[in-house]
Amino acid sequence: MANGQWYPPEWPERIRALAAGELAAAVPRRAATVMLLRDAVAGPEVHMLRRRASMAFAGGAHAYPGGGVDPRDDESVVQWGGPSRAAWAARLGVDEKSAQAIVCAAVRETYEEAGVLLAGPDAASVVGDTTGESWEADREALVRRELSFGEFLGRRGLVLRSDLLGAWARWITPEFEPRRYDTWFFVAALPEGQRTRNASTEADRTVWIRPDQAAEGYDKGELMMMPPTIATLRALAGFDSAEGALAGATAQDLSPVLAQARLEGGEIVLSWPGHDEFTKHIPTTSGGASA
Repeated sequence: MANGQWYPPEWPERIRALAAGELAAAVPRRAATVMLLRDAVAGPEVHMLRRRASMAFAGGAHAYPGGGVDPRDDESVVQWGGPSRAAWAARLGVDEKSAQAIVCAAVRETYEEAGVLLAGPDAASVVGDTTGESWEADREALVRRELSFGEFLGRRGLVLRSDLLGAWARWITPEFEPRRYDTWFFVAALPEGQRTRNASTEADRTVWIRPDQAAEGYDKGELMMMPPTIATLRALAGFDSAEGALAGATAQDLSPVLAQARLEGGEIVLSWPGHDEFTKHIPTTSGGASA
């Protein structure tokens, strides 16, 4: 493998089965992930985690904090700061209830997996240190889904700071994958006074790294990533500050990116529209693949 593209060996067979009508595509689950940035001397750095090798999905791959939407947050009463739910709905391409749930998922997952909370006592402030037994008990309750994010914010008297997020991209897991996600990617800056930690049970390590360095590691085959991760890293590399990236989010295209597979000249051609670097040519007589 010339680069670090994550490519499951079972994909060719699943692609053939889907094309033959032998495989029914799973309905994608809504999800959110956050590219958390901080400014450093050499330029902005992004917080990444490495998924444990034992994970069934993308084990060993570098990714961002993220996860599925909690359906309870469609209806939760959430103290809200920043753009209205209607504005978020228009930006994300969903209804207002879904917009609230997706934004809640982005903020909740960042807290669950990185210990960073984009919320404050009011719409103009952010909490400081979120360590300590009380905070950890609430975080673990969120992870176990014993507590909805709306309930968590309410019991602590916190306002969700949606203005600290910028919607960046939307990728949908290919139809031939058994576990599918409709994932919105967000960008955010690390709030002053807070610090990240590896709070995820799915990751064996975390790292702050410049987007261009991470992309170089991928190109050399040293860091494994899924197409959405490396694509968003390459886009982030063009910004010289976390604030600049957050401002630049308004210009990012949120059209859904969904992999396509077609038969062509005795090969299965797997491609992601608008992202030619991920195209794979898979012989129909073999499970192998070439770039």
